[in-house]
Formats: sequence, structure tokens, C-alpha cells
Amino acid sequence: MLRLIILMLASIGCIGCSDGGLFGGDFRPDATGLEGQITVIIDSTLWNGAVGEALNLHIGNAIETLPAVEPEFDLVTLGLTSNATFDMAKDRKNVLFVGLIEDSTSHPIAPESQYLNAIFSDDSVRQMIETGTPALVARPNQWRRSQLVYYLAGASRDDLVESIEEHSFQIRYHYNEISRQRLHRDMFDIGRQHDLEKTLMTRHGFAVHGQHDYFIAIDTTQFVWLRRTLTDTWRSLFVYYEDDANPSKLNSQWIIRARDELTQRYIGGTAGGWIEVDRRRPMTAEEINFQGRYAIELRGLWHMVGQEDGRKFPFGMGGPFVTYAFYDEPTNRLYLIDGMVFAPNFSKREFLRQMEVIAHTFRTLKEQERETS
Repeated sequence: MLRLIILMLASIGCIGCSDGGLFGGDFRPDATGLEGQITVIIDSTLWNGAVGEALNLHIGNAIETLPAVEPEFDLVTLGLTSNATFDMAKDRKNVLFVGLIEDSTSHPIAPESQYLNAIFSDDSVRQMIETGTPALVARPNQWRRSQLVYYLAGASRDDLVESIEEHSFQIRYHYNEISRQRLHRDMFDIGRQHDLEKTLMTRHGFAVHGQHDYFIAIDTTQFVWLRRTLTDTWRSLFVYYEDDANPSKLNSQWIIRARDELTQRYIGGTAGGWIEVDRRRPMTAEEINFQGRYAIELRGLWHMVGQEDGRKFPFGMGGPFVTYAFYDEPTNRLYLIDGMVFAPNFSKREFLRQMEVIAHTFRTLKEQERETS
């Protein structure tokens, strides 16, 4: 059945696009809470049933391309039991209200549903909901800066479950987008390496943002490797490009093959080993819009391999990676941007999200000139 979405969100990507900077002159406090966490405001009877199961399965769904399975978002429930808990909800970065539209004159309803009844009090909207069309509303910066609040209301549990299943991709997409925006500010407001970016632009005609402690490990023809190394973890991003490229070769098979060739050539390990895609573990390939270009996003795991008596074998190190491959028509170049993480004994999800943020700062010389003109 076709479901109407009441979506009051013009563009997540344009939050704060006015003259006042990132927040358009908004001087309210920043939203708080952990990145990658969604505070779900929901009645316990809904959470402990099919609606809660649908939320965990489709919003907090498992990421299988990490060494240990992690949810895409950690869902933390909060009931509106008092003004204090409501104030806690209004402080959080990512908030999701889920509840039923009910007639409060016939029986008492949960405070979470009472709040949604007040939000969706318009007679025409309420009538649509009551006839089986759930309402889904997104409101950025509802109470705090850099905040995204979603409201989901339905007339029955089945309606809520169906709406969650149908629109979970959209909801996750918007929460991921605003998470990257927040991370971008945290990563680059202080200590951004503009000289590193100028070097990349001068030598190669492109740049990505340089976080304060990244350095150029390799800079050679058509290949640049940036690294951040700490005592027990490291993060890595490399960019490879082909001039006068044929865009028809852009597919997941080419990405995997090219990535393995590049890491074997440039990114070796100890004892003569090298990094390679771990084909024993799940991989995902998705067609996306990357900075206005058609691209393929590949996710999976890498591992260190060696060779003995002509036989290849894995050993020791490994971790997740995300690769973006696309064709840039104005420069006739095929690009491959790869971010990978080594972080034993740590959750990998947010480290990998940082690599996504850096990758999404990519711009060519022509784009930079157009932005500054």
C-alpha cells in the first residue's frame, strides 16, 4: 500500500547554509550525546513488542562488514516520565519519537503518545493517520544546534512496523548525513592542515581535508597515501586516479582488483606481507551520489597476507575499509578513494565514519576555483 510521508525537511545537506555559517547564526547550545547513538522516545509496551523489534532490525541494523558485527546506530530508549526526561531528550543529537495516535477520551494513553497527539493535532493530518497512513516528520535543529529529530506516528502497531520497514533507509541516511556534518566540524575546526591540502592540489589537482595529525606517507604518480598513526591504532586514506580514463570500467570487480594491486605495491607490512581485501568475509557494493557524481561505495574487510613457497596465507592484522570509486567528467579522471582502519580492541564503526568524513571533503581544482570565484 502506498504510504504518504509528511516530510518537513527540505535538505539535511543544507542545514545552516545561510550567511551565518554552519548554523546560520544559531547561538543555542550544541546537541549532546554520543555519535552513532539515537535516543528513541517510545512507550515501553511498544518497545517491548513488534515495533521495538522493527526499530532494532531496521534502524539499529547490524553492519556485517566490520570485524565484529556492530549496529549502524545504538538505540537508547527514553520515556517521557517527567519534565527532566523530556529535557534530556531535547539535549540529544539524534532523537526519534515513535508512538500511536489514539483517542485519549476513551482510555488513558502513554505520555509519549500524548506528545505525538499534540504534534499531529491538525484534523486533516490526524484523519490520514487514523485511516492507515503513518506520518513521518524530520526536524533539524529542533531544540539544539546540530540536532536531528524525527517524529513517527501511526494508528496501529502494524502501521508503525510497516512504516519503519519501508522508510528505514531514509531515516538512517539522514542520521548518517548529520553525523558526518558534526564530525566534520569536530575534526577540522581546529588544526586543519591547509598546507597539506595545497600540496595535494598543486601536485595532483585535487585535495581532501587534512586533519591535524595526518601526514603524507607516500606521494607518487597518480597515488597519494595519508596516514594517522597512534600507539595502538592507525587510520589510512589513499587516493588513486587514472587520467584519460574509460568510465565503463567502473564496477565492483575493478575496484577490488585495483585496490589489491595498489595496496600490494605501496602498503606493505612487516615480514614482507601486504594488505589485501579479505574475500572470506562479507562485502557490500552500493551505487551512491558522491559529491554530485555517480559512484560505487565498496565496504568490506582487509587483512595482511604473506607468501611462502608460492602460496599466499593470511596472518595477524586486519580491519574494515570503505572505498569510493567514481568518474570525474570535467577532468576525464577515474578516482578511487579508500579509507581503512586498524584498531584492535576498539569499536570500529566511528573510526570508519571518520574516514567517510575525510573522503567526502574531496574536491578538484576546478571545483575549488568555482567555489572561491
